[in-house]
Amino acid sequence: MQGSGQTDRIFGLDLMRATAISMVIIGHTKWIYSNITGMASSILDVFAFLGVEIFFVLSGFLIGKIVYQLYVQETYSLESFRWFLKRRWWRTLPGYYLILSINVALTMMLFPSTDSLIEYFYFGQNFNKSMPGFFPESWSLSVEEFSYLFLALALFLGSRLKDKNQKANFFLAIICGLMLLSWFARINFYLETHNTDLGVWNSLIKSSVIYRLDSIYLGVLGFWFSVKYSFFWIRFRWFLALLGFVFLAFMFVGVGYFRFLIDQHPIFWNIFYLPLVSLAVAFFVPLLSEWKSQKSILSIAVEWISIRSYSMYLLHYSLLLQLMKTFWIVDSARTIQLHTFTFCYLLLIVISSHFFYKYYEKPLMDFRDKS
Repeated sequence: MQGSGQTDRIFGLDLMRATAISMVIIGHTKWIYSNITGMASSILDVFAFLGVEIFFVLSGFLIGKIVYQLYVQETYSLESFRWFLKRRWWRTLPGYYLILSINVALTMMLFPSTDSLIEYFYFGQNFNKSMPGFFPESWSLSVEEFSYLFLALALFLGSRLKDKNQKANFFLAIICGLMLLSWFARINFYLETHNTDLGVWNSLIKSSVIYRLDSIYLGVLGFWFSVKYSFFWIRFRWFLALLGFVFLAFMFVGVGYFRFLIDQHPIFWNIFYLPLVSLAVAFFVPLLSEWKSQKSILSIAVEWISIRSYSMYLLHYSLLLQLMKTFWIVDSARTIQLHTFTFCYLLLIVISSHFFYKYYEKPLMDFRDKS
C-alpha cells in the first residue's frame, strides 16, 4: 500500500491507489451493516477484495521501476540490496508497528485473550496458514513485506551479469521464477486437498503469503513490459483496459452466471482465479500509467487520498471501526443510526489519517530521504 513522493506524480496511478483504498474502506463497512444481504452484500465483498488486489499490482509496478533501474541500469551490489530494503522498510514498518502495538494494547485491555500475537511482529501470522482474526487486514502487508525481501534477495543472487541486455532478460527470468513459486504452492495445495470450500479458499489461498506473491510480481513484470515493449504498452493501452474490464466482469459476474463455482471447478478457483484477477487489474495499468493530469479539484482530491492511503489502511478497520463498534452501540434495525455511524466513521478516517500522515508518516519518510 505504498505512497510515493509528491513530485512527478502520475494522476492515473494516484487514481488507482485512491480507488483501491476507497473500495477497501467501503467494503469493510459491511461490518456496520451486519444485516445486509443479497446484491449489496456481494458488492461490498467484491470491493474489499478487489481493492487489495489493485494495491498488490500497483505496488509491484512501482517497486518494479525501482529495482529494474537498480538491477539493469546500475550495479546491483550489496549496497543496492540494503538501500532498497531500507527504503521499503522505512516506508512501511514504522506505521505498521505503531498501529500493531496500539492494537495489541487495546486487545489486552478490552478483549483479553490467550492467543499469541508474537507472529505479527515478524509477519508470520499468515505466511503459510489462514489469517487469524486479530488485525485481519494486516495479511496484505505480510504479502508485501515478503515480496520485497524475496525480490531483493533474488536480484542480489543474480547480480553477476554485466551486459545490460543480458541483465534485462535475466530480470525477466527472476520475476517469472518468483511468480512460479506461488503457482507451484497453489498447485501443490490443490493436489493435496482438492479443496471445494470457498471459506478455506478465502481464509487460506486468498490470504496466505506463499499463495499470493505472484500478484505483486505481476506488477513488477508489468513494468518490465512497459520498458521493453513501450510501443505496444502505449499503442494498445485502451484495448488492454477494455480487456481488463471484460476480465473483471467475468471474474465477478460471469463465474456466477455460468455456474463456475468452486464445488464444480475447484482447479479453476484454487489455481487460476487469483492470477486472472491480478491480470485483469494489470491490464488497466498501461492506460493509467500514461494518464497525466493538470491540476484540478478532482486531481487534488485524488492525490490527497492517494498520499494518505497507507495511513487510511492501517487505521480504518481493526483500530477505528473496532473502537467505534465497541463504544458506540447502534440499533441495527434503525437505518438512520447506521448511516450516522457510517458518516462519523468515514469522517474519522479522513481526519485521523491526515494527522497520522502529517505528524508521523511523512516526517519518517523525510528522515529516510535525508539519511
